[in-house]
Amino acid sequence: LNSDADISETSGRRRIGVLVVVASVIVLLDQATKIMAVELLGDGRVVPIVDGIFQLRLIRNPGAAFGLGVNFTVVLAVIVMVVIGVILRMTRRLTSLPWAVALGAMLGGAVGNLIDRLFREPGPMRGHVVDFLELQHWPVFNIADSAVVVGAVLIAFLSLRGVTHDGSGPRPATGGRE
Repeated sequence: LNSDADISETSGRRRIGVLVVVASVIVLLDQATKIMAVELLGDGRVVPIVDGIFQLRLIRNPGAAFGLGVNFTVVLAVIVMVVIGVILRMTRRLTSLPWAVALGAMLGGAVGNLIDRLFREPGPMRGHVVDFLELQHWPVFNIADSAVVVGAVLIAFLSLRGVTHDGSGPRPATGGRE
């Protein structure tokens, strides 16, 4: 028969599998759509999808969201590497399915944009992120950016609900006693 520790360990492994699958799907979708965007929109072409609301436009972004940090591409790459490290460290105790999905989205988005910073022009650690999804009155973004935002919103929601990544649940109020 399985002990509680064995069940928890098996459950945790399954959750890591979910995280890896979510992150992998996001990285693959992100990189595939970026390759298509560079190929199809590289000549400056703009493709309207929903007139006046949503279009495809290729932008090569050396900075972060909203045009911030344009001169800090190397610093942004290092920050993303730290975020990836923190997410990977959290997986050691990951038993929550919603947290696995949220962290997988964050990890996939971070890796997707890091790939651009490492391998795209103008060179390693200085590469520009390929953005191509444009909503009216919003900065141009990509699949990886969307995944990071969705992951962050889900993490905020889970945290507000008291759901922990390791399944420990909210800490009960002690009424001043320990």
